[in-house]
Amino acid sequence: MRATWRRLPAKLHDVGWEPGLVVPAADGSPLITDHYFPRTEGDFPTLLVRSPYGRGLPWSPMYGLLFAEQGFHVVVQSCRGTGGSGGTFDLWRNEAADGRATVSWLREQPWFNGTLGTVGPSYLGYVQWALAADPPPELKAMVVQVGLHDPHALFHANGALNLETALAVGAGMTYQHQGMAPFVKATLRLQRRLNEATTAQPLRGAHVSALGGEVPWLDDVMTHPDAEDPYWHGASLGEVAERHTIPTSLITGWHDALADQTFEQYERLRRAGCETSLLVGPWTHTSALQQGWPEVFAESLAWLRAHLYADPSDLRPTEVRVHVGGEDAWRDLAEWPPTAPVSPWFPTEQGHLIQQAPTDSSPLTSFSYDPGNPTPSLGGQLLSRTAGPRDNGTLEARDDVLTFTGPPLTEPVDVLGPVSARLSISTDTGYADVFTRLCDVDPEGRSTNICDGLGQLQTTGQDPSQITVPMSSTAHRFPVGHRMRWQISGGAHPRYPRNPGTGQSPLDATTFTPVRITLHADSSLLLTTPTPTPEPTPAEND
Repeated sequence: MRATWRRLPAKLHDVGWEPGLVVPAADGSPLITDHYFPRTEGDFPTLLVRSPYGRGLPWSPMYGLLFAEQGFHVVVQSCRGTGGSGGTFDLWRNEAADGRATVSWLREQPWFNGTLGTVGPSYLGYVQWALAADPPPELKAMVVQVGLHDPHALFHANGALNLETALAVGAGMTYQHQGMAPFVKATLRLQRRLNEATTAQPLRGAHVSALGGEVPWLDDVMTHPDAEDPYWHGASLGEVAERHTIPTSLITGWHDALADQTFEQYERLRRAGCETSLLVGPWTHTSALQQGWPEVFAESLAWLRAHLYADPSDLRPTEVRVHVGGEDAWRDLAEWPPTAPVSPWFPTEQGHLIQQAPTDSSPLTSFSYDPGNPTPSLGGQLLSRTAGPRDNGTLEARDDVLTFTGPPLTEPVDVLGPVSARLSISTDTGYADVFTRLCDVDPEGRSTNICDGLGQLQTTGQDPSQITVPMSSTAHRFPVGHRMRWQISGGAHPRYPRNPGTGQSPLDATTFTPVRITLHADSSLLLTTPTPTPEPTPAEND
């Protein structure tokens, strides 16, 4: 680890290890737990890390060893039904009760000094919110790294299934806790069979061969798209943040599949008056724990020291720190997003992107989306290895992708905050998806994705329908000589399922109809552009 991440702090303590401890859940199920501790006399606070992904790599070195070296007892536990723990894993339903049972067990341990923190990424963030729903008095701090609080929003976005993400979660939840070898094998199998699993007709159940067997809960989450469905009752823990009082650090990356969930919780925590901090790096869901780990670990350690040791010396002076793309710099802010005006940019028939508003809503241009040859997905907010910024040249060369490009900039333009598209669309079948993306085009013509989103719409006759598509958020500087580009298409497969063009569910459709999508002149790209721009802090190279 120290050879890979050279900016990790020096070890303060040698570490001891008690593996395979049995913690009884409320129903008596054994929760298998490893205990890491400083081999030094004295009292130390405890960190609870509950995971459905096993207790070996990377959790043992990155959480057990590293935090214990810095003066913490670290309890790494396998969620029920995973990693040797008893019971059956049931996505989200048992985490609150099992977390409380674990704290009850901690109270009986002679080394527990009554001061507790939680830390962890992804689903390990969800289990933290579950414990915080009825927080034990010992819980003094939380660090949620690239985490989630709403399982429905992980699997569904604006009415569309996050298909590729759902399959990646299925593979991770099913195999990662079995060890690195089974997980790698499952990941490679999914990559080989991804096209087969995502183009099957019907799509329902086609993931079984790609995942090596039935994953019952995955079929359930894929077939319940409505967040108000009783199936999802109690799944979202967003409201926990609305009454939260425990100091909580939030960490994400601009290309993290869960970035928007982090921004939602940050906003809720601020409204609740809860002490919080936000770090947003140039990371995907996985690279935050790889290339970004020195920053993520330093941020986490500083927060835990401040609130479990009463040592705020390593906290930064501002609540928010974001990495600004386009200049590779960190920027400290008082809040997120900063207060700034929203600037609309409009497409033209010639393929330009301008700030002069149109005078009517006439048809501007059109393209055909063919589900038999779906527009491919490329980069963006995914869980897979294909996530993140990518060269969009081959994608934008397709006939089913529209681009509207601004002039070369004579002054830098900063976009800091939410991005969205207000679209006016008509179709010839009445049903369509619309994928919209902001790109940065450098002087050599390379187009790189910044942020994006997908919306679903229905139209009647030749009349356009209006839809606003959230495109996540960004902190990006478009330098002098670069151009802003708005990209529009009819989908992004296999990130999302193919729209059948008939109104039928993509999971059940066996008939697919090409659709003609017409963009109208009153469509606009909405960018949050603050001014003036504060001076940046140069980012260190990983």
